[in-house]
Amino acid sequence: MTALRMTAGTGISAIGLGVAQTLAALRHRRTGLAPCDFAGITHGYAGSVAGVETHALPPALASYDCRNNRLIDMALRTDGVANAIMAARAHYGAGRIGVVMGTSTSGVLASEDAFCAMDAQGRLPAGFDYEHTQDLFSLARYVRAALDLGGPALCVSMACASSSRAFMDAAYLIHAGICDAVVVGGADSLCRMTLRGFAALELVSAERCRPCDARRDGISIGEAAGIVLLERPDGRTMSGPPAGFRASVLGYGASSDGHHMSTPHPHGAGAVLAMQRALQSARLPVDAIDYINLHGTGTRANDAMEDKAVSTLFGAHVPCSSTKGWTGHTLGACGVLEAMICALSLEHGFMPGCLGVDDVDPAFHTDVLTGNVTRPVRHVMSNAFGFGGANCSLIFGKAA
Repeated sequence: MTALRMTAGTGISAIGLGVAQTLAALRHRRTGLAPCDFAGITHGYAGSVAGVETHALPPALASYDCRNNRLIDMALRTDGVANAIMAARAHYGAGRIGVVMGTSTSGVLASEDAFCAMDAQGRLPAGFDYEHTQDLFSLARYVRAALDLGGPALCVSMACASSSRAFMDAAYLIHAGICDAVVVGGADSLCRMTLRGFAALELVSAERCRPCDARRDGISIGEAAGIVLLERPDGRTMSGPPAGFRASVLGYGASSDGHHMSTPHPHGAGAVLAMQRALQSARLPVDAIDYINLHGTGTRANDAMEDKAVSTLFGAHVPCSSTKGWTGHTLGACGVLEAMICALSLEHGFMPGCLGVDDVDPAFHTDVLTGNVTRPVRHVMSNAFGFGGANCSLIFGKAA
């Protein structure tokens, strides 16, 4: 595929708001995970975004008010991203810029709160607005309205692969000539359903998650939002400092193995296929990849599967790590959040080693980093694997 430029971008998570705070937390190996204390749930650790409870949406968009849309609005206001998109809108026209967002649960917390407030006759509160909060399209509709864009808009919900897959759909819109640029990203917010649901599956660790560790025993759930402006390579001449970061999307691959609703294929068949397709799309050999950002959730089965899949293609020759020890598993937002981390790795020439790992699982065959490494980085692969067998791999490179 023709490389697409990431001309602006940001991410917000438990380790900070935007590029500078995220980079500082990665460099200083400072986790954002803390004992969970959300909606009366106190099991395990969680990663919450500072300030989301008090953040206010613009008055004209008040009907969209929910935790998830607050997160994406906070991202739009970080690192000059909204201003960068406005400049692109002025150049291309509002109708030539699309919006593709990824989320797994959208604003379900608003529905949870509404059902908690149901009266004795079973009536929901009069102010509850399902269409603008929980509805899966709410996120994309909000971003398009907030930025006054007129191009295609869609929301992708493929569990934890959602905002990674959003990059692929955004690329299709550009390559098909439908859009000149796409605002791509995603958000997932803390809610009762995910915190209690993963606990019911016995997948939540009582401690901070430790991806790739020999004694890993589950995930820590986090929330996050991220925005990237993706443009065709010949779209416009850029000048001045980047808004957030700049990099290029070189390739992508996806698969759906459908092995099990919540358990990955034990040998990573779908994951291997997604990574192979990403390499083919980028026209790169396996030895061109300098670092792999693993999906690395911290569960026994998922991390073991990914190790088998990565070692099948790359052996033990490519450094890899998971960054979820910093942010927690941010579900449908992890793809765009980790795209930002990959861009930082490319720009600053470093690889963040897994956080909180004492001993890498001795059964693993990959080169798992447990400390930060400073080294030039040219090409980075980022993996996201979701429930139901949704697999997505993205390859990023330095901006031309």
